[in-house]
Amino acid sequence: MAVDLKLYTPARVALGRRGTSLPTAELLQFDLDHARARDAVQAELDPSSLPFPHLLVASRAPDRRTFLLRPDLGRQLATPLPAYPCDAVIVLADGLSALAAHRHGPPLLALLEAALTGWRLGPTIVARQARVALGDPIGHQLGASLCLMLIGERPGLTSPDSLGAYLTWDPRPGRTDAERNCVSNIRPEGLPYEAAAALILALMRAARLRQLTGVTLKADADAPALPPSRSDS
Repeated sequence: MAVDLKLYTPARVALGRRGTSLPTAELLQFDLDHARARDAVQAELDPSSLPFPHLLVASRAPDRRTFLLRPDLGRQLATPLPAYPCDAVIVLADGLSALAAHRHGPPLLALLEAALTGWRLGPTIVARQARVALGDPIGHQLGASLCLMLIGERPGLTSPDSLGAYLTWDPRPGRTDAERNCVSNIRPEGLPYEAAAALILALMRAARLRQLTGVTLKADADAPALPPSRSDS
């Protein structure tokens, strides 16, 4: 029995052909998805449109072009922050897809903040021209025990708006990616908000208990799921 693979994956499979080439519709769809991915990388974050109070910071990359050409500058904080000792600080950053930050950052942030009872949270930070490691100096200057960076991931041809979450215990400059935990592909078509929030919260609790993050830290497989949001009920 023939199986239509397109029913099970958004990947480019079973595209068909016209002679020795692809069907015109498939070529046009590829061009459209490629353009959407390029637009997502080039797009600027608009902090004024975010529906929550925040502190705005920036990396040492002065513009989008420099940010893309100089990843090292995207890891360096240009905006000094006052000390604000806290259990955790949450940073929403543009990364390589400001579209992801705009679409998925606010609903995910709302779920997390509602569930983080018993945690002393620092001010919510919004970061422009930011790489993942920008969370290290942010958390260090504030005096946060843990930094949670919500950041736009590198766009793919089927996912220009994928959001990632990176957790770093005892953030400070010089931390490596091996010392972080990542929850990837957060979006309704990938990892839904409620599932992502439950996994992030489980990792945060485990990180605080063991006082570490990274390759040796795993989330509790039996972590309870969050209740459905009102929009899903």
